[in-house]
Amino acid sequence: MSKIIGLDDMTVEELNQELANGAKFVVFLYCFSIVILTFKRSPEIYFIKSGENTLKKSIKFTLISLFLGWWGLPWGIIYTIQCVFTNLSGGRDVTQQIMAALRQE
Repeated sequence: MSKIIGLDDMTVEELNQELANGAKFVVFLYCFSIVILTFKRSPEIYFIKSGENTLKKSIKFTLISLFLGWWGLPWGIIYTIQCVFTNLSGGRDVTQQIMAALRQE
């Protein structure tokens, strides 16, 4: 499993309390194109506390997509729009998947 950014040595009790208050695990997407090839990635998992703004965490991925993503046709444009929309909407929520993986460990 990838490293989760934002947990900062939280105890299980603290994590459960944050999740009960509305915290979530999210991934931010970026894409880049090389001539006719376009790649879409979500490199890291972020723990977002309840009420925390995600714009600061997602801006680098959004900028990568805006500058490097749209070059490939046709998927570059499509993936760029998807990545920007997802990131500006707070990222893709993967809380259920992370919690299921943590329970299995």
